[in-house]
Amino acid sequence: MVIKPKIRGFICTNAHPVGCAASVQQQIDYVKSQGDVPNTAKNVLVLGCSTGYGLASRIVSAFGGGAKTLGVCFEKEPTERKTGTAGWYNTAGFHAKAKEAGLYAKTLNGDAFSKEMKQQVIDTLKADMGKVDLVIYSLASPRRTDPETGEVYKSTLKPVGQAYTTKTYDTDKDKVHDISLEPASEEEIQNTIKVMGGEDWELWLDALDQADLLADNCKTTAYTYVGKELTWPIYGQATIGKAKEDLDRAAAAIVKSKASKNVQAYVSSLKALVTQASSAIPVMPLYISLIYKVMKEEGTHQGCIEQIYDLFNEKLNQAKPTVDENGRLYMNGKETNDATQAKIKALWDQVTQENFHELSDYAGYHHEFLKLFGFDLESVDYEAEVDTLAGW
Repeated sequence: MVIKPKIRGFICTNAHPVGCAASVQQQIDYVKSQGDVPNTAKNVLVLGCSTGYGLASRIVSAFGGGAKTLGVCFEKEPTERKTGTAGWYNTAGFHAKAKEAGLYAKTLNGDAFSKEMKQQVIDTLKADMGKVDLVIYSLASPRRTDPETGEVYKSTLKPVGQAYTTKTYDTDKDKVHDISLEPASEEEIQNTIKVMGGEDWELWLDALDQADLLADNCKTTAYTYVGKELTWPIYGQATIGKAKEDLDRAAAAIVKSKASKNVQAYVSSLKALVTQASSAIPVMPLYISLIYKVMKEEGTHQGCIEQIYDLFNEKLNQAKPTVDENGRLYMNGKETNDATQAKIKALWDQVTQENFHELSDYAGYHHEFLKLFGFDLESVDYEAEVDTLAGW
């Protein structure tokens, strides 16, 4: 079939298999152009491997260091009438290129929060790879089922303590407007921590340890975004912020409980980018459109693959990486430094419905959004018939 993007609100409901494969190829080409990453782990588990920073981590590990990679994702496979999700096609594209390069790659599709998936991973590692020396935790989900109780928890995007009113951009209506968010209840805060905090990260490391699948000196990192003044009310003093604090708690707990193997656990703080998760968060489409303009003018803009390549090369693969005051691997300094933030704040104060497209790089934002789903790539013929049933 010929596939055109079907956009509904902040999501695209279909994906282009050839476009997704081309996007994966672009990332592989970037990594190869930069050269091998020293000290890359050789057996890598990526939890949340099919899009965004998780996919980039898998590509850097495999094509920057020759690693064997086992990935876990939760994607919808295609049917005769409907395309699969972008993550499905990204994974198919990655597998095809890994096979060409003679690299071991396997992906398990299902609920990463479940005991069943943890057991599938353990069985696969024992059969194929052995102990892992790097575990990437890059899961993003609006809900989580507790594997012990079966209770389903749903995350909430709300401020904590008091209501918050700010600007946002409605991508569906092409409209800059104010948005007001009521403060979260204590139950909503705790539910968000259960979904987006560090509990499941700990459970994964515990399961791997109990199965004797953590190598000595194994490293693990969970990805987060912190931001600064403009995004702090929704990312910092907010339900998401409370969950991020719990990631810091979990990192310390993992280091303590796995001391006999000298496991190193870090939260990695990365820059704001267009992802399937960030596009759904109030404030972020407007904020990202403005930072893209400022950072491109400064020559400091990076996408997922550039950020992750630098994270591995400059921080994660170092014997004793430098950390910030919170113990995090801090990679978003090019965005959050005072000078850059001052430029973004000046644009934020000026932006209105009338001047939004002039002051922002919404064109760049929208391109990256479409690219998430395999659209708007110059190398792809979107008038051509494509086979939607790609798999891995």
